[in-house]
Amino acid sequence: MSTVANSSAQVLKLNSRREVAERTVAFEFTKPLGFEFKAGQFAEITWIDPPETDAEGNARAFSIASAPYEDRLMFTTRLRDTAFKRVLQKTQIGSIAKVDGPFGDLTLHNNVSRPAVLLAGGIGITPFRSMIRHAAHERLPHKLFLFYANRHPEDAPFLEELSAIEKENVNFTFIPTMTAVSRLQRQWTGETGHIDPEMLTRHLNGLPESSVAVPIYYVAGPPAMAKGLRAMLNDAGIDDDDIRTEEFGGY
Repeated sequence: MSTVANSSAQVLKLNSRREVAERTVAFEFTKPLGFEFKAGQFAEITWIDPPETDAEGNARAFSIASAPYEDRLMFTTRLRDTAFKRVLQKTQIGSIAKVDGPFGDLTLHNNVSRPAVLLAGGIGITPFRSMIRHAAHERLPHKLFLFYANRHPEDAPFLEELSAIEKENVNFTFIPTMTAVSRLQRQWTGETGHIDPEMLTRHLNGLPESSVAVPIYYVAGPPAMAKGLRAMLNDAGIDDDDIRTEEFGGY
C-alpha cells in the first residue's frame, strides 16, 4: 500500500473485535467526527502506549472494510505472531489508538457505463467489501462482478455477507472460488480453482463488446497473487490503463 493523501491524525476508541474467518479478525473503532474517506481507501492505525512492541513497530496500514456511510471504522486482518497483532487480540475494548488517513486510490471509477471486475484473494477482500456495501447503500448503477479466491470457505472473510448482498443488489454478481478442493471441510457447490481467463470469460460473457463498456479491473491480495492476476489480465489483452492493483504484504 502506498500513501497518496493525508489528513491530520485522529484518536480512535476500540469498540468491538470478532473473528470473521480462521485466524482472521475484524476490529471496529468509533469513526471520528469529520473523518471522511472513499470506499476502497486505507488508513494507518497506531497503538498509543501499547503494552509491548517489536521491530515491526506500533503502526499498520489497513484497508477500511466498512463503508463510508457507516458510523464505525472496520479493519480486518490475518493474525500473525507480532507485537501489534498480539495487542490487537488482547487489548481491552475501549482502548485508544490513532488513525492517519485516508490514503490510496483503489476507488470505484465514475463512468457507470463501464463494469467493475473485482479480483480478490483472501484478506484482499477488505477494500471490495467497502465498495460493495457503499454501492448497495447508494444504489449505484455500476455493474459489479466480484471474483473471490480462498483455499476453503473457512478461510473466506465475509463470504455469507457478500452472498446476501448479491441477493439484494441486482447490479452485483458474486463469484467465490475455492482453490484447495481436496481439503474442503464442508460441501461446496460453487466455483473451484484459481481465477483464470476461462472463469472470467464464463461469467463476463454477457457484457456488451463496445469499447465504452470495457470493464475496469481491480486486483487486491497477497503480492504474488496480485502480480499473477495482473500478468494474467495482460496476457488476455487487458491494457494496464484498465487495471488497478493493491498488494497486501505481510497482512
